[in-house]
Amino acid sequence: MQIREAIQQASKELAVSSASARLDAELLLGKVLDKNRSYLFAWPEKELSAQQQTSFHTLLEQRIQGMPVAYLLGYREFWGIELEVSPATLIPRPDTELLVQLALERIADQAAPSILDLGTGTGAIALALAKERPDASVLALDKSDEALAVAKRNQQRLGLANLKLLASDWFSVLPKNGCFDLIVANPPYISEADPHLSQGDVRFEPRSALSSGLSGLDDLSYLIQTAPQYLAAKGWLLLEHGYDQGLAVTERLIGTGYTEVACYQDLAGNDRVSLGYWSS
Repeated sequence: MQIREAIQQASKELAVSSASARLDAELLLGKVLDKNRSYLFAWPEKELSAQQQTSFHTLLEQRIQGMPVAYLLGYREFWGIELEVSPATLIPRPDTELLVQLALERIADQAAPSILDLGTGTGAIALALAKERPDASVLALDKSDEALAVAKRNQQRLGLANLKLLASDWFSVLPKNGCFDLIVANPPYISEADPHLSQGDVRFEPRSALSSGLSGLDDLSYLIQTAPQYLAAKGWLLLEHGYDQGLAVTERLIGTGYTEVACYQDLAGNDRVSLGYWSS
């Protein structure tokens, strides 16, 4: 079977379950061949070996069953960084890049800021901030040892010495000394009763990184209430949240005493990141 034929056939098989069937097929075949997509376009008549066909078929079957492409490939791009991912971590999504952008804007004029990333997972947010601000001191926490192992491998591959990773259930290992100029988090924010948790790629992602109580607001509320004990005076808290949680999150920020509270929309126009300034 030729590369062209393999992609055409796989695209038809995947079309029933994937909205990006051809792209999925190309990425998965590229993994089998250890080549990029440009190679597939340049050599469409190249014959696949029996072993390559078998490996490709195995990946296709997993994708048809709903396994996310990122897990099958073992990586996902975020903020121009290729990140290792695994079923122990949430798959970084483009919407979260808004959180990185807003965070960088808040510390643009500050020298050597101290940054805390809570629930770091793959390390996506912390790594992006550490890369963009080599003068910053970045601490990233996660309660999952498996997730931290992935984040550490990502850090080692990128060679970012200004990032430290620690095991912690939110703030639990930290002293309440108000030393962070910026705290960021993409916490679980989906309702435990949301039917989407049993649909699509989300089925395969760690539930602990997705859902938070019946309203989805349990972790967000906790972080808003607790962060002031760890924020420096004139520090910022930035939180990613669900598309329908902007009002609830900003009300909680204002009610807790944050100022300059605002909610920002993602590329689809949905509320996605809310922030507040702690001046006390």
